[in-house]
Amino acid sequence: MKKNFTLLLMFALAFFRAGAQSISLQKGWKLSIGDSPEWSSPGFNDSGWQNADISKPWEEQGHPNVDGFGWYRIHVVIPSSIKEKAFLKDSLTFTLGSIDDNDQVFLNGKLIGEYGGLGGTIAESHYGPRSYTIATSNPALLWDKDNVLAIRVFDTGGAGGVYGGVYNIHMTGVMEHVEFDKNNDFSYGDKNTIGKSIILTTINKYNYSGTISLKVIDPETKAVILTKKTDTAHFTVGKPFKWWFTFAAAQKKSYTVVYNFTDKKSGKGISDKETTPYILTPAVAKTPKINGAAIFGARPGHPVLYLIPATGLKPLKYKVQGLPEGLKLDAAKGIITGTVDKKGSYPLVFTVTNSKGSATKKFTLAIGDNIGLTPALGWNSWNAWGLSVNDEKVRTSAREMAERLSSHGWAYVNIDDGWEAEDRGVNGKIVTNSKFPNMKGLTDFVHGLGLRMGIYSSPGTRTCGGYLGSWQHEDDDAQSYADWGIDYLKYDWCSYGQIAPQNPNLDEMKKPYIVMRKSLDKTNRDILFSYCQYGMGDVWKWGAEAGGNSWRTTGDITDTWQSMSGIGFNQDSAAPFAGPGHFNDPDMLVVGKVGWGPSLHNTRLTFDEQYTHISLWSLLASPLLIGCDMGNLDPFTLSLLTNDEVLAIDQDALAKSACQYAKKDNTQIWVKEMKDGSKAIGLFNTSDKYQTLSLSANDPAIKGYTKFRDVWRQQNIPAVSGKVAPHGVLLVRVSK
Repeated sequence: MKKNFTLLLMFALAFFRAGAQSISLQKGWKLSIGDSPEWSSPGFNDSGWQNADISKPWEEQGHPNVDGFGWYRIHVVIPSSIKEKAFLKDSLTFTLGSIDDNDQVFLNGKLIGEYGGLGGTIAESHYGPRSYTIATSNPALLWDKDNVLAIRVFDTGGAGGVYGGVYNIHMTGVMEHVEFDKNNDFSYGDKNTIGKSIILTTINKYNYSGTISLKVIDPETKAVILTKKTDTAHFTVGKPFKWWFTFAAAQKKSYTVVYNFTDKKSGKGISDKETTPYILTPAVAKTPKINGAAIFGARPGHPVLYLIPATGLKPLKYKVQGLPEGLKLDAAKGIITGTVDKKGSYPLVFTVTNSKGSATKKFTLAIGDNIGLTPALGWNSWNAWGLSVNDEKVRTSAREMAERLSSHGWAYVNIDDGWEAEDRGVNGKIVTNSKFPNMKGLTDFVHGLGLRMGIYSSPGTRTCGGYLGSWQHEDDDAQSYADWGIDYLKYDWCSYGQIAPQNPNLDEMKKPYIVMRKSLDKTNRDILFSYCQYGMGDVWKWGAEAGGNSWRTTGDITDTWQSMSGIGFNQDSAAPFAGPGHFNDPDMLVVGKVGWGPSLHNTRLTFDEQYTHISLWSLLASPLLIGCDMGNLDPFTLSLLTNDEVLAIDQDALAKSACQYAKKDNTQIWVKEMKDGSKAIGLFNTSDKYQTLSLSANDPAIKGYTKFRDVWRQQNIPAVSGKVAPHGVLLVRVSK
């Protein structure tokens, strides 16, 4: 060992004399599957472990289908010379590429960092890059000696281990952990004026003092329309610097703001940028308007709950003609409740009045075997709160939906993972944990607002978050959901992968969903059934046959252009299988404040990309499930979710998905047929530059159509043509 240490030290010293700025950790790792506290010890003999390739998950290194724990270890000398040469000498950073999923990191047996809850209950997947910083005075650190770095990894499913990215040890740079905090919302003033407070933060103890500047750039013309600068930027740990700026937007489009900070003493700097919001959705009129789908389905003898979605100056009064026996209307709230025993298609006429006027709408109540005749419009807790969801967060979301969104057709409030107790009740019934003290009471609260309640489970023994699944308790759980008043079930494959054969055939993929479908059918309640099995076995081809109302066609979405566009623009093969009661689900929306709990951030999608996101999902006839913090809906996000002409495309009773009509390197056109004979068309600019996109009047997609409407602006336009921002969309409805 002494000889090996001498060689390590000689190599390290030679490495730094050559001018290296960091200690590489790309090679030299050892790997063992399993778990033992001994494996963090520097004295543990790991010579029998396999050599690890940190460019690949452990499944590709002889451990197929292994979920659970594994450890990585590496020996490394950390020369004190790197501290002597550093500008900041107080901390050392370990950059550890990407870890899948959760981890604890030990240096010479001492815990120096963890992510994902391994110190307590194992939480949900936290796959992603890791970086841990410790003080240079940390007693776990052995300068100029052999150090053992050990990583304990827990994989929740799929690929696992430590793989991809950069691995090194380096002195923390003066601009590391310094960032522009952009999570404040923009404010809106008169004459298209917008403003924002930008915050410079750090966790470093260094006293920063320097210059901050910004430029506002028109991305179409590249013209700089505003510059601003101050030399009084002072901040340190716990004492951020706040800087307000405002400017008048000449047009309704997104501008780019570039921020720069330079520290006077070190001469180092950082840059960042973001885009500005612009609201296209017109303000809601004071005169009444009835929104939402034109049809609703329920099964005979099952409870009906329907809130007539209408906007206008309150109070509103509601009236329904043709209401069948067994149903009643709350004329002040617009909520229809009751049961209808006889199958049939019941034509209704809604009328809504206020002091400014009245509005009417023809509506069909379809009592039969099919429910969910148009895609679900609602909220799901996962993309905001992850496993930190609780009763109060759900109530807040329900109140906000009732106050701000239900008048546009939004109806479902869905709890995702994290509500289940650790063990079942004595009778085998599923019970809730302390975060949800009264599920029946919560559901009654949601129903009292005219909204519907959703819940989550897995056909396996455990959910993705490690909570109880429904394996061998399907009848019990379905009845519990019905007793609570649940209206929607998301059913996530998760640990069922450990029950199903290693390479399941089609019948084996269908089995857990057919089993739960039969259990749901035994209850006296309509519960929308949403499959979450990530598109395995081309689920869109058999999802309806197996009893699903919607089915995920893809893996999980994240709030990036790469993820959103990669998912949304690859739904063409599934499109023909959408129809009334049966919809393709490309995953939840990533607009607003997201974060997968408990810390949230503004979505990383630009504002143009968010217009594309909502437009594309609506064209695809997808369930629209909001994934943000409903208690903090900023004006832009609210405008995305309340454009009734856009939502009407998603909620069209024909229930067809758009198909890809044309594709070039930097553009795509998707076309959706509508029940009234019109078409909804999305012209998407997938490039990084402004483009003029158009369809000629003689193009087969619109030949014979004479009326063209910009749906976001709710304005008629002379032709299907317009300048489209990078990653943006022109959404048009054409009619004869």
